[in-house]
Amino acid sequence: MKKISNNIFLIMLIFGSLITISANSWLGAWMGLEINLLSFIPLMNEGKKNLMTSESSLKYFLTQAFASSILLFTIILMMMSFNLNWINDFYELLILSTLLLKNGAAPFHFWFPGVMEGLSWINGLILMTWQKIAPLMLISYNINYNFFLITIILSMIIGALGGLNQTSLRKLMAFSSINHLGWMLMAMMNNELLWLIYFIFYFFLSMSIVLLFNNLKLFHFNQIFNFSMMNPTIKFFLFLNLLSLGGLPPFLGFLPKWLVIQNLVETNQLFLLFISVCLTLITLYYYLRMSYSIYMLNFNKNSWMLINNFNNKNMTFILTMNFFSIMGLMIISLIYLIL
Repeated sequence: MKKISNNIFLIMLIFGSLITISANSWLGAWMGLEINLLSFIPLMNEGKKNLMTSESSLKYFLTQAFASSILLFTIILMMMSFNLNWINDFYELLILSTLLLKNGAAPFHFWFPGVMEGLSWINGLILMTWQKIAPLMLISYNINYNFFLITIILSMIIGALGGLNQTSLRKLMAFSSINHLGWMLMAMMNNELLWLIYFIFYFFLSMSIVLLFNNLKLFHFNQIFNFSMMNPTIKFFLFLNLLSLGGLPPFLGFLPKWLVIQNLVETNQLFLLFISVCLTLITLYYYLRMSYSIYMLNFNKNSWMLINNFNNKNMTFILTMNFFSIMGLMIISLIYLIL
């Protein structure tokens, strides 16, 4: 019965996002966001209930309800007020701010890492990926160059520097998501379709690594030191996939960044390109730190410890996803050369 109710809430979650995407008015978009919010709260509380889960769901509800109330208030004012340029510009900035707050982009990111910390990996994946689709689609309708520029730079700075001092893998993924959100907004600013391509790649990369974390029950950085007896293949896939998420060539994660970089060069935005690439290197640093710790600092393997990580039926599917994440750029390049 509980599984059926979770499936119903999941369908409502998807349905709410689709309403927002297909809405032809701000009021319809707001209604879709509310359906999406109210269906995600019960999903956050599934499984083991503890104080952290309850705190995360309360934080998420209060933040999203605050953003929704400001959005609705702004929509009503837009319908009532006169058509003045400075008022319309103010309303546009207010709507953008509320949508960025819903997404967790800097400087409205204060709730995102704390909420991620109390969620399961599957719910965290939904928060990092699916919950961003509807607000990002609405943001793409109202692009303000100067406001976007500030948000992009702040998102990349906070996403890069915020993950340096973290010991929680969920918070690490949260700050990585903030950094990737900066890249998506940068892609959106120059091309209407490019941000969607970037998001699809980010969705795939996040899903492949989060499913692996979930399968291995990894939540904190110090648990990685217990991996000295893990299957070497799984270690290889796990940490190369992290580098792919960071955008290191020649992995698949470099392809969307490559497309954005090419677009920035064509539009002559070299200063923004320089900042974004330098800050992305910092995110690669804390991914490399995790890889270094398992391969170099703690590599004791006992012959009497027989652990077979391939017994799980889901592991084959997860490792297949990780393989495409690592080798995807080479496969795409090979197909391009053949065609």
